[in-house]
Order: sequence, then C-alpha cells, then structure tokens
Amino acid sequence: MRYAEIDGQKVVFNSRYLEYADVALSEYWRWLALADLPEWLAMEFHVARATVDYRAPLRYDDEFDAYARTDRIGTSSVTSRVELVHAQTGVLHTVIELVHVNVDLDAGRSTPVPPAIRARMLPSD
Repeated sequence: MRYAEIDGQKVVFNSRYLEYADVALSEYWRWLALADLPEWLAMEFHVARATVDYRAPLRYDDEFDAYARTDRIGTSSVTSRVELVHAQTGVLHTVIELVHVNVDLDAGRSTPVPPAIRARMLPSD
C-alpha cells in the first residue's frame, strides 16, 4: 500500500479496493487470453453491481496478492470474484464480487455473452 492510498484512519481508503479489483480482473482476462478471440473485440462490459466485503483492513506498506476468477456467466452477464490476501500472512482481507453486463452500445441494451467467451471464462460449462 502506498501512502496516497490510505485515509485518515491509516487504512486503505474504501474506493481503492475496486481499483485493485479492476487491475486483478484485467490481468485475469489477459491470462485467459481473451484478446485472442475475435468475439472479445465486440465485448463491452459495464459494471452492474459491485459488492465489497471488508474482512480486515489493509494498511500502509502492506503487500497483498489478488486472486480473480469467474463465478458465473448468465445470458449477458459475468459474475467475477476477486480476493485480496495479505502477501506475508495469507489472511483474506477483502472479497469483491463484480457483475458485468455485456452491452450493445449502438442498441443501448444488454446482449448475450458469445459462446467462445463463455467457454474461455468457464471451461467446465
């Protein structure tokens, strides 16, 4: 944790957790090689819901690992889970659930997640 990320109580400011989740998901999607799929170029995810379960505060100079996974894929939505774990102690500090909806920008409404994306994100489906 950098000094600029903490608040007056000397813990990481609450909005920062969503920033960390965004970075973790971006790296997770890169690891899944979603950009190799032509369908990915047409995807436009909007956050429909974000839930942050603060279990223990992260403090200045803490290091953490972020673990991301896909929990569920609906018709047009993807539910992801990000866990922030203290790098030295292994203590789970935060669980973040994000629901993204695939949006057709021209039509202004949700659109189905393509089968190739679904298969890459949840290979057991």
